[in-house]
Amino acid sequence: MHEIGVVRSMLRTVEEFARENGIEKVVSIVVEIGDLSMIVPKYVEDIYSVVTQDTPFAGTELVIEVEEGQGVCRECRRAFPIVKNEGYCPRCGRRSADIISGRDFIIKEIVVP
Repeated sequence: MHEIGVVRSMLRTVEEFARENGIEKVVSIVVEIGDLSMIVPKYVEDIYSVVTQDTPFAGTELVIEVEEGQGVCRECRRAFPIVKNEGYCPRCGRRSADIISGRDFIIKEIVVP
């Protein structure tokens, strides 16, 4: 489960940002997870409290927003949601697309008191 490493890395990034900006307390962290990122939001949610236990982030809220993966068909140039259409272009039916969004894991917001 590589989500544990992803959560630990995210917390190191937030901790470094907080230290550099004189932030003493974080209330919540908002992350955006692309549905093509190979990171399972449910796993991140489930392990967050375990990973943050006995750390300065214990008790903080994790808010997860899932970004829909989008692609552009190489044949007809139509943009479409990849997962919803199982990779097939809804216009021409081809399964040939360039991914334009949905692969990222982004720390979108850090909420402080």
